[in-house]
Amino acid sequence: MTTALLSVRRLRVYYHLNGAWPWSKGNAVKAVDGVDFDLQAGQTLGIAGESGCGKSTLARALMGLQRVTSGNIQLADKELTQLTRGGWQTLRRQVQMVFQDPLASLNPRMTVGESIAEPLVNLAPELSRAQRQRQAVEMLEKVGLSNHHVLRYPHELSGGQCQRIGIARALVVKPSILICDEPVSALDASVQAQIINLLKDLQADMRLAIIFIAHNLSIVRQVSHRVLIMYLGKIMEQATREALFERPGHPYTRALLSAIPIPEIDSVHAHKRVILRGDPPSPASPPSGCVFRSRCPWVAELCAQEVPTPRHLELNQTAACHFAGELDEMSVGSTQELA
Repeated sequence: MTTALLSVRRLRVYYHLNGAWPWSKGNAVKAVDGVDFDLQAGQTLGIAGESGCGKSTLARALMGLQRVTSGNIQLADKELTQLTRGGWQTLRRQVQMVFQDPLASLNPRMTVGESIAEPLVNLAPELSRAQRQRQAVEMLEKVGLSNHHVLRYPHELSGGQCQRIGIARALVVKPSILICDEPVSALDASVQAQIINLLKDLQADMRLAIIFIAHNLSIVRQVSHRVLIMYLGKIMEQATREALFERPGHPYTRALLSAIPIPEIDSVHAHKRVILRGDPPSPASPPSGCVFRSRCPWVAELCAQEVPTPRHLELNQTAACHFAGELDEMSVGSTQELA
């Protein structure tokens, strides 16, 4: 078995809230609650789920920007949760991030060339100014822009061009892992396709490992080798792309897939609409047992009593549901056939 480039085990990120009164006990928001996954070199892990499920908090924890409550993050032979700020500085070249808003992620007072070269000032101090400028131009061309853009400012460029610059800025230090937090959600559909194809080409060229966070499962399907579905800080399902889209094992995964337009899916579950009841509960007071039970069409008494442990459905597919693998035989009151 290939050794994982990044290995995450039992990762937890809790935010503690003060009580209403000085003497009252506060609650803890479990933003990330016991997450496990492995990321191989040259592969893409897609992370999907509704807003507030913990995707961005997980990304910040992996970047060392968010304090971890407990758990382990292993990058090659380094344990990241124990690193000091100085220790993270030496590893910062290994993990870089692309943000959701391409324009807001760039300094409006810096030219394109200065923005791309800036990470090299801190992370590659051995390079001369001329070497940094040369690498910035090379990376600019690699993301599909020309050296004519070097002296331009972010406000003079389109959203797609700014996102290409953000990608160039992240990759100029040659990281082994690129974390993309909703990198195409602010772009037009045609530009989204261009950025996705660019990321695929760069991954093949640089053997990048990518963590791709998105709401749109159609996009996740295009870019990912494995997919992780989150809800209220927990992993609901984790599987290869093919298994998850063709044979989803968790009710929440089925609900997300049923919301995709039918031409996008060739799964048998594309022909059923799974209607979720109500809104996600507050992460400060999640339901007992299974956190998804308050909205699940397949809910049973057992779901309120016990926290489900991940069940292995087949090779490399797990679902945290008491009835994973048995859903097709169970009655569903909120499921209806699409016309």
